[in-house]
Amino acid sequence: MSIAPLTTVAYLGSSTRIHVGKIMCLGRNYREHAKEMQAEVPTEPVVFLKPATALVGTGGMIRLPSFSGDVHHEVEIVVLISVGGRNIPRASAFGHVGGYAIGLDLTARDVQSAAKKKGLPWTVSKGFDTSAPVSPFVPMARVPDPSQLTFSLEVNGAVRQRGSAADMIFPVDAVVAYLSTVFTLEAGDLIFTGTPEGVAALSPGDRLEARLTDLVSLSVTVA
Repeated sequence: MSIAPLTTVAYLGSSTRIHVGKIMCLGRNYREHAKEMQAEVPTEPVVFLKPATALVGTGGMIRLPSFSGDVHHEVEIVVLISVGGRNIPRASAFGHVGGYAIGLDLTARDVQSAAKKKGLPWTVSKGFDTSAPVSPFVPMARVPDPSQLTFSLEVNGAVRQRGSAADMIFPVDAVVAYLSTVFTLEAGDLIFTGTPEGVAALSPGDRLEARLTDLVSLSVTVA
């Protein structure tokens, strides 16, 4: 069955759609997740990309790729860029943020591990269709202090992951500033900010419910 890609996102309660540009993602931005992956805690952001065609919205369906037998969930706070820029000072980084959502960075762990052992890129393990579920975005004005955001993921009603933005190694403003030194940020770009510990495999039929504080939620099902 073909999948119609979702290439736009919306603000909570709004019918206006925002075309998504780049999807930039952080790896190992929580110490406990780095430990569970038996990886070093990074001294600068670890960055990878997903295509916009990886997006799927709330109420949508995750389709596990045929080339993997071990797809993991990773729940994350997602940042929407509303004002573009390059070499953005950290002190003004929040002026470029339009809102926040809850999302999932799905990872074909077996494919990723095999690529890492060979010293090869692991884009395939991260960028497959439906690998980036994301909720509607909460406007920036409703989140006066993003460091206080908390989030969670339930799979089939059982809590799998809990996290707090306060535990990020690289907080949102630092991430925006850093990424703008590598990429020119544009309105509609998304930033997946990393996952806490508790990642695990998904199975067909699983029901996932992710929540960002009491602001917004994301519901998806594994086909």
